[in-house]
Amino acid sequence: MTEASTPFRAGREGYASFRIPAVVATAAGTLLAFCEGRVDSAQDHGNIDIVLKRSSDGGRTWGPLQAVAKNGDNLAGNPAPVVLDTGRVLLVHVRSAATASEDALLRGKVKAADGRRVWVQHSDDDGHTWSSPKEITAQVKKASWRWYATTPGHAIQLTTGRVVVPGNHTIPPTGTDNGTEAKYNSGHCLLSDDRGETWYLGYIDENTNGYINVNETTAAELPDGRVYFNTRNDSPSPGNRADAHSRDGGKSLQKPFRPQAGLVTPVVQGSLLQLRDPDLLLYSGPADPAFRALMTVRAGTDAGTTWRTVYTLDGLPAAYSDLVRVDATTVGLLYETGDFGAYETITFRRIPVTALT
Repeated sequence: MTEASTPFRAGREGYASFRIPAVVATAAGTLLAFCEGRVDSAQDHGNIDIVLKRSSDGGRTWGPLQAVAKNGDNLAGNPAPVVLDTGRVLLVHVRSAATASEDALLRGKVKAADGRRVWVQHSDDDGHTWSSPKEITAQVKKASWRWYATTPGHAIQLTTGRVVVPGNHTIPPTGTDNGTEAKYNSGHCLLSDDRGETWYLGYIDENTNGYINVNETTAAELPDGRVYFNTRNDSPSPGNRADAHSRDGGKSLQKPFRPQAGLVTPVVQGSLLQLRDPDLLLYSGPADPAFRALMTVRAGTDAGTTWRTVYTLDGLPAAYSDLVRVDATTVGLLYETGDFGAYETITFRRIPVTALT
């Protein structure tokens, strides 16, 4: 049995619910576990903060809760952290009015000032303190886009130094559609070539044929330098995942997203992690085909073409997750789970690398 700890439990520490986990390891080896702290309810809109707990012992124990991104009584969410080669930790995230529900955004009923806007802040002291947030919306969001989200999960820095943050958005509907139809879901990524000082849009994948509807997306840099993107697919095409590759660091895709039926999963977010030693691409997510349950780690060695199950955590309800390399012998998984529902806790598991090979 792997070691487990519970940094976040619903109804504790001033928050009704904790959702949307993301985790990174700092240059000092500290684990930073982020998530949304939802003050009043489990809903995706409302009074929401980005909260953080730190672990200096590989995820066995956790320090006190910090609210690192607050937007008054409004929303700060979708944390996308990344540790840079300088040691700085960037936190890209979105902000919106508390009243800006997903349905209202999809229908175009939210004013631009209240809609999903993009911000970045940083820490230079191992996550203890954080800079004031800086808005980058104009650099990375087109005015016509309605819904907008970063990742969820960690972002990545490539060996070239470029920062890549996967994202998703929706585009305005046509004809008699109202914008809530899944076919308007689309994908993109945010790029920075100066370690987060300035940003621009990379690939944009917008396809309204109803076959692939790109949604929450995760990324990893492969050993050959390509970037592999894997996304939640909200459509009835084969399976509930799709994937794509980029040869130019996320600026464009070799081919548009296509179905990845080799990953059996419900409609849900997932996480990627490329191990270098051993050479192994990992994917985490629930393995039940219809329900958010059965959290499982899959692995592959052929750039995301094929996958095999390497570790099943348990058969309990489970939903969103994020993978991190803890140390040479350990991979960590921060994930939503509970005995009777997937959103009771955000739990951390330490998994031996030898259990994944």
